[in-house]
Amino acid sequence: MRIGLIKETKPAERRVGLTEAGVTTLVNDGHEVLVETGAGVGAGISDAAYEHAGAKLVDTSDAWGSELAVKVKEPIASEYQFLQKGTTLFTYLHLAADRPLTDALLEAKVTGIAYETVEDERGGLPLLTPMSEIAGRLAAHAAGQYLMHPYGGPGLLLGGSPGVAPAKVVVLGGGVVGTQAASLAVGMRADVTILDVSPRRVRELEDLFGNTARVLASDPATLLTQIAEADVVIGAVLVPGAAAPKLVSRDDLAQLKPTALLIDVAIDQGGCFETSRPTTYDAATYEVDGIVHYCVANMPGAVPQTSTRALTNATLPYVRRLANHGVDKALPADPGFARGLNSRAGELTHEAVAAAFA
Repeated sequence: MRIGLIKETKPAERRVGLTEAGVTTLVNDGHEVLVETGAGVGAGISDAAYEHAGAKLVDTSDAWGSELAVKVKEPIASEYQFLQKGTTLFTYLHLAADRPLTDALLEAKVTGIAYETVEDERGGLPLLTPMSEIAGRLAAHAAGQYLMHPYGGPGLLLGGSPGVAPAKVVVLGGGVVGTQAASLAVGMRADVTILDVSPRRVRELEDLFGNTARVLASDPATLLTQIAEADVVIGAVLVPGAAAPKLVSRDDLAQLKPTALLIDVAIDQGGCFETSRPTTYDAATYEVDGIVHYCVANMPGAVPQTSTRALTNATLPYVRRLANHGVDKALPADPGFARGLNSRAGELTHEAVAAAFA
């Protein structure tokens, strides 16, 4: 199969969909790998390294013209022109929060397989997990940074100081992102509270964190009470394939401390705060009613060397299956992999994505 590795064009996105080791594996499998010139530079992988791995360097249109196009982030408007029938696109798509991209994929009749909706045998999200882990850790880093005065914060140290109370961090959602964010915030000695709606997950989190973090069952009243006391609120909720639920309304902002910081890691799925809108690392924050919002949509892009390797570790076995067997055999053989199919032949094929546009 002819596999195209696409250079990312989203602002501040430096990840790439395959490492040079991944390319070597695919070439050894007998496939032709076309790498868009400069695709890996931001992640520390030179064009020469890809050539040494057996790839051919090509321009943008040739890479997109492959049977299987591998990316990291969803195509942006300037890339819609390259979408074409006969191409299988394997990347993060987040269609439920992006009507223009959805329409472009359907019009071009692209077969779109989304990393974020592929499931494993336990119902987990194996291709979302590595980036969620990194995004969660980065959320804690962002909390520490944007509480500092030079970055527009109130001048708080996340972990406090001997004799001085630490900052209060409330994490909404105890999944992969929330657990990683809470773990790092605990390690930085913040006062951490985690809210989750699942009784089973609440028990698991209590066992995991012990006395190092407060774990509470979430309901609207508890959520509002906790965020009213918070210095930082990290939104870390996920409904696979669907738009994120809005847990904090604009009216709720009036209940927050005037110096509070909202970090919305769910922004790729539309955000879990009503007032969230995507930002980039070039302008990471904005204010609504005096409350600072941090809503960077591609947080793991800040650490592209780490992220690229973590992502390829997870995605390469699936890329190999698509390349070795094709969509028509690879997906039916694995129902969890088939859950990744979001669009085909001009139709939406994932129920949660379709429901978002109903």
